[in-house]
Amino acid sequence: MRITPFADAPAYHPPLHYGVDCRRLQGHEAGPTDRFWVGLSIYEPGGVADESAATEETVYTVLDGELTIFHAGAPHVLKRYDSVHLARGEMRSLVNTGNAPATLLVAIAMPRG
Repeated sequence: MRITPFADAPAYHPPLHYGVDCRRLQGHEAGPTDRFWVGLSIYEPGGVADESAATEETVYTVLDGELTIFHAGAPHVLKRYDSVHLARGEMRSLVNTGNAPATLLVAIAMPRG
């Protein structure tokens, strides 16, 4: 068993993310995992993840606030406890258009190999 207190969760800086505080909860620099890693992203109002492809199979779950995910040009509002699954290579972007921070739980598969 390995516990990662949030205060000790290492920050990471994914490309094309602006106004987003990202912390690794498990996996990579937070400690080894075999098949997936878990992170927590806090999107400040106006925070954005510009359009890019999901590097691996991904699940996002909104824990607090609201985020808009754009997929195939269409916006979809994700509210508290809503989740979305993205296949590897699927294009998406995220933005917090609200007036309060939004918290996103991120689970991503490890690269195939």
